[in-house]
Amino acid sequence: MAVKKKPAAGGVPVPVLMPRALGRATLDRQLLLRRTAMSAKDAVTHLVGLQAQNTKPPYYQLLARLRGFRPADLSLLMESREVVRIVSLRSTIHTHTAEDALSLRPLMQPAVDRELNMFRKRLPGVDLDRVRELSRAYVEEAPRTPKEIRERLLTEWPDADPQALGIAARCLLPLVQATPRGLWGISGGVSLTTVERWLGYAGEAAPDIERAVLRYLGAFGPASVKDMQAWAGLTRLKEVFERLRPRLVTFRDEHGTELFDLPDAPRPAEDTPAPPRFLPEFDNVLLGHADRTRVIPAPLKGRNGVGNQTYGSVLVDGFFAAVWRLDTPRDAPAAVTVQEVRPLTAAEREALTGEAMDLMAAMTSATEHDVRFGSFVDLGR
Repeated sequence: MAVKKKPAAGGVPVPVLMPRALGRATLDRQLLLRRTAMSAKDAVTHLVGLQAQNTKPPYYQLLARLRGFRPADLSLLMESREVVRIVSLRSTIHTHTAEDALSLRPLMQPAVDRELNMFRKRLPGVDLDRVRELSRAYVEEAPRTPKEIRERLLTEWPDADPQALGIAARCLLPLVQATPRGLWGISGGVSLTTVERWLGYAGEAAPDIERAVLRYLGAFGPASVKDMQAWAGLTRLKEVFERLRPRLVTFRDEHGTELFDLPDAPRPAEDTPAPPRFLPEFDNVLLGHADRTRVIPAPLKGRNGVGNQTYGSVLVDGFFAAVWRLDTPRDAPAAVTVQEVRPLTAAEREALTGEAMDLMAAMTSATEHDVRFGSFVDLGR
């Protein structure tokens, strides 16, 4: 691995990882340097969950990472309740294994509490302990829609803000989205129940933040304290990293920020080939760090999304280079449209065409496929 060296305070050289070296390390941890034969469940575990704000991205995240992946591989895990959709990291919906839903969700409560605090002023006179009690009893009778939960709580607090009441229930309880929500091809509306009720058992071990840090580094390292805080939506993790320091190795990035990593984790050479990948909106690798230049070059910051609008991202040579969308019209070929945010070479377009054709074969029922290239037009500007 090519690194530069900087002198440390005690005169011991500190390895410096440039963006390209950091990118190759993270792509390897994220299973994006080569597809693996790992099972879908093992991949969800290794990646510490999949961002699932929308229902389809988890499937495309696994398609980019697993050899021979088909949507049924994940959908069946959801039907059998081996994986669930639950609010966790950054107070957003993620697909987690049942075990991680029970162990990680309590660790993320501070991030969820911050969301609730944004709405607290709209709930004057509302007893949050009572909200938790009423909501738990109601959703454990049967999965309930957000509208049903709001209406139930309004019978107790008729003058309260309905949206804030619904958010309070969502934040106070570990609620999972019951299937068929999230299943491939059938999905459905949101209905919620507690994770314990859905799984039929409760977590046994106390939440372990040190283990979470080690798992994060295994999937996203090398990384700084701020990187993990941005990924999890948590604060004050520096002391946790300090406790773990004897078990970790350290580096610096090009700006001098200290990076931590597992001693035996892979850190490939920066010239390791990185095949093209079509990533969905909110892919793990795009949201795993405070400093995202290891995957998104600084001049292209913000080009894969504007405000709440986020596009699918295309990685070329390990870096964000285009956005994409898939269209499946009823009476026409399925088509992947690639909009370049930096000029692509003929060889890069050829490699992307092959990857796009494989994507359509795996994720659509269309028998005819088309790939189109064009310049990026930022619809948000």
